[in-house]
Amino acid sequence: MDFNNPLSLLLVFCCFSASAASDSRQGRGFFGRVNPENTDEVILDEAAIVTLKSELTTVFIPILYIVVFALGFPANCMAIYVFLFRVKKKHPSSIYMANLALADLLFVIWIPLKISYHFNGNNWTYGEPLCKVFVGFFYGNMYCSILFIACLSVQRYWGVAHPLSQQRKNNKVAIGVCVAVWAFIWLSTTPLYLYDQTAKIKDLNITTCHDVNIIKDPLNPFPSVQLPFYYFIFMGLVVFLVPCVVIIVAYILLLKTLGNSMGDSTTSKNRRKAVVLIVVVLVTFVVCFIPSNIMLVIHYSLLKDGLPNNGYSFYISTLCLASLNSCLDPFIYYYVSEDFRDHVKNTLLCRSSRTVERMRVSFSSMKYSRKTKSYVSESGTTQTSSC
Repeated sequence: MDFNNPLSLLLVFCCFSASAASDSRQGRGFFGRVNPENTDEVILDEAAIVTLKSELTTVFIPILYIVVFALGFPANCMAIYVFLFRVKKKHPSSIYMANLALADLLFVIWIPLKISYHFNGNNWTYGEPLCKVFVGFFYGNMYCSILFIACLSVQRYWGVAHPLSQQRKNNKVAIGVCVAVWAFIWLSTTPLYLYDQTAKIKDLNITTCHDVNIIKDPLNPFPSVQLPFYYFIFMGLVVFLVPCVVIIVAYILLLKTLGNSMGDSTTSKNRRKAVVLIVVVLVTFVVCFIPSNIMLVIHYSLLKDGLPNNGYSFYISTLCLASLNSCLDPFIYYYVSEDFRDHVKNTLLCRSSRTVERMRVSFSSMKYSRKTKSYVSESGTTQTSSC
């Protein structure tokens, strides 16, 4: 195996985490039982306690969240600024990307609480309501990103296959789709607020957030996890699997449409952009969405049957990796829109929109001289292309 390949290293880490968790055959993952002496406390087995005290949850995971916050917060703030104040002519793609950036930003702003939680020994000190809010925004961001990436993929195909379609009509459709997505996500995250997400652990004297499932009757565990089980099964099949199929079909049709076009330079450029976009989306799904959604279904399927979850370390690692989509999504904007790249460059160079337009008009009236490597006006004067 090539250990220089990041995906190979990720695979080795995941396998190591799963094997480490499987050493405790008697462990039931984070399968908490109510303390009969104090119903406000939860009793865990030794395997769960060791995992909560391990460096995986108290060092590695919070460091990864720091990276997500350090990259995702400025990148998505920049993206929203560009889409709102720099992009004058709105397109359906820019509308979907702006909403995707907003979804990422709404999640990233809560990450400092998660970092503090893990560095504090997995002790949540902010109360049950804030824990529910964070969990809601976490899963809301993940499924919102999946839906908007699917919309963006369909729009990318539609723009290539029907370049002469009415722009204003397409914008109205895009706005309507975005409103529907936000409404659906808001409604679909409601079940996460209907049951307790925090649990006070007796032996560790900590309060966990979304890490311990409280089982009231160990002999009949299903009623205690019935709501999250049905929720994540539904979200995995409908909000993850269906958009995956839509994205795959859209990109197959996109490549087929570009393949049937005449082989001019513009078509070749569009084909390269499409391939790069497919690769970026594929990496996002392989790293962030596929492992986490598979492990969510497996985890709650084990809990409902009262079976040991010997891969719990892998499970919580995939949930942490799911947050990386907030860093990877800006790369989608970068490769989808050439205007976005130009606007980001001009923003970083502190060029106003009026200055950029004046430069564009000025250079459009000049001819580029290869000898002098400068722009020459019709009157013979020269201007360099540097700023």
